[in-house]
Amino acid sequence: MKIGLIGFGKTGKAVASVILQNKEFCLEWVLRQSTLLEHRSVPEFLGVHSDEPGLIYSSSKISMEELLDKHPVDIIIDFSSDQGIYTYGLIAAEREIKIISAISHYTEKEIELLKELALQTTVFWSPNITLGVNYLLFAAKFLKKIAPWVDVEINEEHFKLKEGTSGTAIKIAEALDVEKENINSVRAGGIVGKHEIIFGFPFQTVRLIHESISREAFGSGVIFVAENLKNKSKGLYNFEDILQPYFTN
Repeated sequence: MKIGLIGFGKTGKAVASVILQNKEFCLEWVLRQSTLLEHRSVPEFLGVHSDEPGLIYSSSKISMEELLDKHPVDIIIDFSSDQGIYTYGLIAAEREIKIISAISHYTEKEIELLKELALQTTVFWSPNITLGVNYLLFAAKFLKKIAPWVDVEINEEHFKLKEGTSGTAIKIAEALDVEKENINSVRAGGIVGKHEIIFGFPFQTVRLIHESISREAFGSGVIFVAENLKNKSKGLYNFEDILQPYFTN
């Protein structure tokens, strides 16, 4: 399957590297705002041996229509910003290109747009696209269902410059019916990402912890999602939709 990647920051670069090393997918292009690396080869830039085209384009120099006309793809993966969906969303949906969004924060406006796009194509959105975090969330909801009265606290740690509360932590809080005030945030150094859920039982404590060792974890998550979306029909999906069949079969 041919992939187009939106966004080429630290995480985007790590995701591109993982895609390039997977033989089931082909990285056709990367689209970013800056013109700094325009027309550079992603494999060459990252030092990854690959025959895939993977050229870098700037959104200020080429329109989405022109890019897709010249280099059609099966899936668009978004690691840009909450505004990125307006750049490609409608065009991708009209062409029935699958959309995988890994944006941490969307307002209700963007969420409504995702729902509209899902009427025309397959759309997936997860604030955190690592498989481990979503397995953690799945297990946590199962435990909370067994003991709905348990005390729950959520800790999240990220790199020093990350702004706002982790979107993943907020999603965990919402899933477990925990107030956002019970989310404890730490910003220090170059922590990639760590989430801990503490279940306080009488006389015992259960802790579920997920820690991203490197940003390539997001690339592995993208590959997992893309593989599981191959045969999905139109609609808006999240990680629980993809994981559920593994627990029911």
